[in-house]
Amino acid sequence: MLRFLLAILLNARRGPKILPAMRKMIKNKDKYSEKTRYAYAIRLIRYLKKSARITTQVFGTENLPEENGYVMYPNHQGKYDALGIMYAHRNPCTFVMDKAKSYGFLVRELVDLLGAKRLALGNVRQNFKIMNQITQELKEGKRYILFSEGGYDINGNIVQRFKPGSFKCAMLAQVPIIPVTLIDSYLAFNSLKPGPITTKVIFGKPIFYEEYKDLKTYEVADRVRSTIISTMEEFGVYVNNPENNPEF
Repeated sequence: MLRFLLAILLNARRGPKILPAMRKMIKNKDKYSEKTRYAYAIRLIRYLKKSARITTQVFGTENLPEENGYVMYPNHQGKYDALGIMYAHRNPCTFVMDKAKSYGFLVRELVDLLGAKRLALGNVRQNFKIMNQITQELKEGKRYILFSEGGYDINGNIVQRFKPGSFKCAMLAQVPIIPVTLIDSYLAFNSLKPGPITTKVIFGKPIFYEEYKDLKTYEVADRVRSTIISTMEEFGVYVNNPENNPEF
């Protein structure tokens, strides 16, 4: 958190330009293409990375489909996760996040700029509606980041159980599912580690509809989680990952 605040303070002189520009784009989305708005978001992320002395190594971009919609399912480590993935992702994408955490400084603007979805934890009816919206947008070619683990308070490089219900939108839309492995992402904004840090974003091979169409949601969830754990091990991260976590 201290690193995040430091990054904000070091970019204070840019604030009077960045925030009004973002709000202008949000208010006039018909005048600014998704690609333009995404490029501006990446510009902001680069400012934050540089100020916070964060280096993000990127692997597996060749695994990302060039066309049509898909869902990226990463492990969840902290506040930097979505930023790191977007920095690594060359084409426009957006994300899903907890509504209660979506109105912070810069977060509100980033959510609205990219058309991200807010889920109100515990509001089943509203979340069902939003997941249906996501499903439709996936069919139309939108790309999403969806954190199936939920919270990240104690995750670190440990991968909690994935919630099966979070995979329904991808399965209903019949789009590819991309396992995304995050390593040391929590060090960015959820640790007190001083000095420069390095995180990793690894895009796994897509799981296409033909491969998962006969599977149950929990089977897909387990496959994605297992892929992420295996990838961590390939990169030298060995952890005792828990096997019990409440289902979605």
